[in-house]
Amino acid sequence: MSSSNPTRTRDDWARAAAQLTPAQGHFIGGRSVQSRAGATMPCINPANGQLIAQVARGQAEDVDAAVASAQAAWRDGRWRLQSPRQRMAVLQRWADLIEQHAHELALLETLDMGKPISDVLNIDLPEVLRTVRYFAECIDKLDGAVTHTAPEAMHLITHEPLGVVGAITPWNYPMLMAMWKLAPCLAAGNCVVLKPAEQAPLTCTRLAQLFVDAGGPEGVFNLVNGVGAEAGQALALHPDVAKITFTGSTAVGKLLMAYAGQSNLKRVALETGGKSPQIFMPDLYDLDAAVDRAVGGIYDNAGQVCNAGSRLLVHRSLYDAFVERFVARTQQTYRPGDPLDPTTTMGPLASRGHQAGVLKRIALAQAEGAQCVIGGGSTLGEEATFVAPTLIAGATQSMAIVQEEVFGPVATVQAFDTEAQALQMANDSIYGLAASVWTSDLKTAHRMVGALEAGVVWVNCFGDGDMTQPFGGYKQSGNSRDKHIDSLLSYMQTKSAWFNLV
Repeated sequence: MSSSNPTRTRDDWARAAAQLTPAQGHFIGGRSVQSRAGATMPCINPANGQLIAQVARGQAEDVDAAVASAQAAWRDGRWRLQSPRQRMAVLQRWADLIEQHAHELALLETLDMGKPISDVLNIDLPEVLRTVRYFAECIDKLDGAVTHTAPEAMHLITHEPLGVVGAITPWNYPMLMAMWKLAPCLAAGNCVVLKPAEQAPLTCTRLAQLFVDAGGPEGVFNLVNGVGAEAGQALALHPDVAKITFTGSTAVGKLLMAYAGQSNLKRVALETGGKSPQIFMPDLYDLDAAVDRAVGGIYDNAGQVCNAGSRLLVHRSLYDAFVERFVARTQQTYRPGDPLDPTTTMGPLASRGHQAGVLKRIALAQAEGAQCVIGGGSTLGEEATFVAPTLIAGATQSMAIVQEEVFGPVATVQAFDTEAQALQMANDSIYGLAASVWTSDLKTAHRMVGALEAGVVWVNCFGDGDMTQPFGGYKQSGNSRDKHIDSLLSYMQTKSAWFNLV
């Protein structure tokens, strides 16, 4: 996919945005439909507080209709009974259409969520395309097994799709987080009902239409907009849903597990956030490189990243130099601004409520005795939801700012003296999604990777990886893995067939 055109200005993007007509309905059975009760909800541009659209607000009856559509498609086999190569071709055409509509999708995402347009075009959309194409290529690579048995028997082990899958996705990467679930789910042969985040549903609705345009059978990919306590709860409780896959808060993840138990014991796959430590050992090979990646690890996407490296654990011998360079690099790199301006490097938070929550956490940290080295407040006017890049020093392990996920551009920096102390501080968390270690010693790296309680550990980098990397966490960061072929298998079930040949 080509990157954004450097000659395209903010005014060019604004004119293109003014011509958009976002889809406002649910997507059920291959067409746009309104809520049966007629309810709607507003989509607000967080960069300026303006209304983008009123979209359908789904209730239980809308979820029932979407699940019925998916169940009908599952039962008659219009998708799962296609040959692997046929399903591969549909997903490849879907990727091609996403690429062709890149500017439209980027504008929708920028308006709806506030992500800088350059980030959507150069980071999010290429990852979306890689995800679809990776799982498309996996479809005909799956195989089963014939086990060794007595001559009078034959035993086959095969993988089959689950049926109807409910997916509930977040607002921080609306397209990408949805595609991490949609692509393997569909590649496995399932049908799906997607409930995108109410704060940013517009691009997911467009993806559903493009799936049908690519030749995907109607009813295979359905979408219901709405709030979690209504549409999300109804989807998780539905007896015809075989699995719920979710990325979001730990509190909601716990509710979904309870709903599965209250209904049909459906499978529940959760990715529920993190409080990722970045550990900087005294023998790291390049302090400037480490600082550069540390800054990106917390401030990319305005800190609205589940694995954001929000806890900076720095050896005391490096502490002063690290903080000085971190502040300078932050001020040089991250400048909040209009997301439609290609030069903007930090957008707003996704909603006014979320902004208020982040600012409240900063204020609490200060009240408890911590200090803001930089940032600490909102910026760019009352109508917008920006928070300035913030670095907090003087926090202790017991403070909420260290223990609780902020999900904004807020990092804490703490000094340590020994490797054991760094590991204790890093693991002192209910979360275990990701971590990083910076050291020039291979033995130290291996030892610390083994000791860190995290599903993903980076050494001398942060956020690196490709589609072969399982992404998910330990402890209360959840129980699922996105990306990787293991994700595809998680949307399938194993069948054992024993043949008596006598």
